Order: sequence, then C-alpha cells, then structure tokens
Amino acid sequence: MADEAHQFGSWQPWQPQEVANFFAALDVPWWIAGGWAIDLFLGTQTRKHDDIDIQVLRRDQRAIRTLFAEWDLQEAHPTIPLSAWPFRTWEPDQPLRAGVDDVWCRPNKTAPWAMQFMIADTNDHQWLCRRDPGITRPITSIGHRTREGIPYIAPEIQLLYKAKGRRPKDEADFMMLHPHLDQQSRAWLVQALTIVHPGHPWLTHLENA
Repeated sequence: MADEAHQFGSWQPWQPQEVANFFAALDVPWWIAGGWAIDLFLGTQTRKHDDIDIQVLRRDQRAIRTLFAEWDLQEAHPTIPLSAWPFRTWEPDQPLRAGVDDVWCRPNKTAPWAMQFMIADTNDHQWLCRRDPGITRPITSIGHRTREGIPYIAPEIQLLYKAKGRRPKDEADFMMLHPHLDQQSRAWLVQALTIVHPGHPWLTHLENA
C-alpha cells in the first residue's frame, strides 16, 4: 500500500540506521524489507525510497507493540475501499486483528508516517511465505546483516514479494539484483516463483544466468 502513502498522509521515512537504533531495545528478530533490503544487500543506495518496510513476526507482536507504546500504529485493511480511510488503530493492549499483514507507523497522529511493518506468520521455528504458506524457511535463514549489524531480508525473499506487482521499480530492482544472487539463492527463487507465479518472466532470466 506504499504507493498510496501520500493519499493518507505524508511520509518522512526513517533511515535504516535510525530504525536499527530504535529497535536495539527489542529482544525479538526483525529485518529491514522492501527496496531498502535490496540496497543494504548491494551495499549502496540505488534509488530514492518513499517509505521503509520492516519485517516482523506475528508471534512477537506484543513485544513490538510495547516498544511502540506511544506511537500511532494503524492496521492496514485491504478489504476497505481505498476511497475510505483503510486503517484501524492497533490499540496498545489489543492483538492484531485477523488477516492484518501491514501496519503503518508514526510517532503520533499528526506526525508523518515513519515506517511500515510487514507481518510474517511462522510455524514453530519456520517462516511461512505470505504468498504460499507451503513455502517455508528456518527463521534464522531469512535475513542477513550489514557490516554495521543492520538486519535485512534475504534478497531472494524480497524479490519473491516484488514479483507479484511488477511495478517499474520492481522490474528495475530485479534486473539490477539478480546477477548478484549466489547459486543457492537463485535456485530457491526459481523454485518459489514456479510455485507462486508459474510462467513468470523473471524465471527465464534466472534460469539462464
């Protein structure tokens, strides 16, 4: 829903290091996601980012909501028409409503949006892909860290998320990133794309790399 960000209020997204500094007090895993995850993997900022996504686990929602106790957190509900306000407040003492995968975050109701949570489901110690829960990985293997210690989602997982929309920036991210994937990451992405998006155009590039 990031493309509609300005329709529902302005964004002043935090930088990855700011996020890392704030999340240092959190005793559960988290990862930078979205376009920033790709840039952190490549080691350089390749384009302007209008927002910043943070992957967190649904099982850890209580700890996350406690860390953001003073913030305005809004659950994004995709079933609500975009002509309306597509959010419901995530109250500090309440669990996330069923089916909520995205949460927009700002320090208070008059502040610009600062970050967006992408909520991932798990089964024991396995991460479950939102596109198909049959695609799993050990939670310990879904991300990497920069030299500065900032965690980010593995590039092949981020490309799988981007494969659905195929926006111009997603296409550009794929063409820039896929030559840098190692054999194991490329094989995983091929397998996952074949399951979720059979016949996807990216498969040709990956299989011919």
